[in-house]
Amino acid sequence: MNAPTLGPEFVGRTGQILERLNRLYPTLIDLSLTRLETLLARLGHPERHLPPVVHVAGTNGKGSTCAFMRAVAEAGGWRVHVLTSPHLVHVTERFRIAGRIVTESELAGVLEEIEQVNAGAPITVFEVLTAAGFMLFSRHPADLAIVEVGLGGRCDATNVLRHPVACAITAISMDHEAFLGDTLGAIAGEKAGIIKPGVPVTTGRQPAEVMAPLTRTAHEQGCPLWRRDHEWSITPAPDGVSLRYHDRHGTLDLPLPGLRGAHQIDNAGLAIATLRASGLPLPQQAWAGIAHARWPARMQRLSGHLAALLPPGWELWLDGGHNPGAGEVLAQVMDEWTDRPTHLIIGMKQTKDATGFLTPLLPRAASIQAVAEKNQHLAQPVADIIAAAGGRATAGPTLHDALTHLAPAAGPDAAPARVIICGSLYLAGVALQLDGWQPD
Repeated sequence: MNAPTLGPEFVGRTGQILERLNRLYPTLIDLSLTRLETLLARLGHPERHLPPVVHVAGTNGKGSTCAFMRAVAEAGGWRVHVLTSPHLVHVTERFRIAGRIVTESELAGVLEEIEQVNAGAPITVFEVLTAAGFMLFSRHPADLAIVEVGLGGRCDATNVLRHPVACAITAISMDHEAFLGDTLGAIAGEKAGIIKPGVPVTTGRQPAEVMAPLTRTAHEQGCPLWRRDHEWSITPAPDGVSLRYHDRHGTLDLPLPGLRGAHQIDNAGLAIATLRASGLPLPQQAWAGIAHARWPARMQRLSGHLAALLPPGWELWLDGGHNPGAGEVLAQVMDEWTDRPTHLIIGMKQTKDATGFLTPLLPRAASIQAVAEKNQHLAQPVADIIAAAGGRATAGPTLHDALTHLAPAAGPDAAPARVIICGSLYLAGVALQLDGWQPD
């Protein structure tokens, strides 16, 4: 088996270390956690010396749910570690240490320690980055650690965690079928692999095919299962500008989420349910923290260099959703925007289902342009995206070109419009760089 390409996002000192480690990619397929468990033992088991951990799996909404939990905990005055993937611009984004992005110097130092201890044994880069997160978390005091699954759940490197205080499973849809299975039920079974004996597990709205394996696994493991509209609920309040959350601990009146889209109400509610199910003693004022959640490339409004290419009054948005479920969610957002037309600029990863992503978007878009940026890792060819759109899309073929095409195509007297760059987190990373974004 060949090592996967790392892409242009691994740069600098950390990139050099990760390039060396990437050459150690295992030649034999081993879907167990043995390699990482062996490495962690040699490192002194940092994963056993963490603050209370919440473990988050799912297909769509993992990063947003993590962002809501972080915002809530920080609003309560807590120090929070967060491990997420993938990153958009620089690998340091994956590691938030007690509220701050890790410095490249500190991360490089930890990676060099791991490289030395690993001593040339077969290992994957994701396993190394997971170990690095646990080492960083174990060396800095915090009140909570939030850990996002990379892919799947049962065999994911983060699943070496044995005693989280709660597990959350976000919306599940078709994605990574080659690794997880070709049905929703099979994929849900893999995600359910993070459920641990006696540990509360929460989930939002799921189709019956997904709920069946989640419910079965929770029952087998003796876990309290918190389901939306059963053990917890969240609904718009009568005033239309706030939310009402309810579970067995009581009712909360909340502000609207800081992340845009009706689907974010589910993610915000799931974040709250997970923290309440954990039994962690967050103060009452913490729950309003959902209004302060921020997460890049999830319906993020851009206002930098790329946005400046559009006519005055136009809006530029960025979303990294890239599978059929994400396409459905984006279509719902577009349905909410009735005041002006929406144009799409789409680039996708080679392995993704472009047709499934595009299908709900085609009837809602004023125009569609396909792009593939030079530095977009594993970019799907523009011609393939156009074919997946049934010929409805035209070639950008770059973000700069696509944005500058829009104003003349709309006409000199056209009203302001919205533009969404979407289809790939790798494209989102390029867009953020070109727009001048900096992580906070």
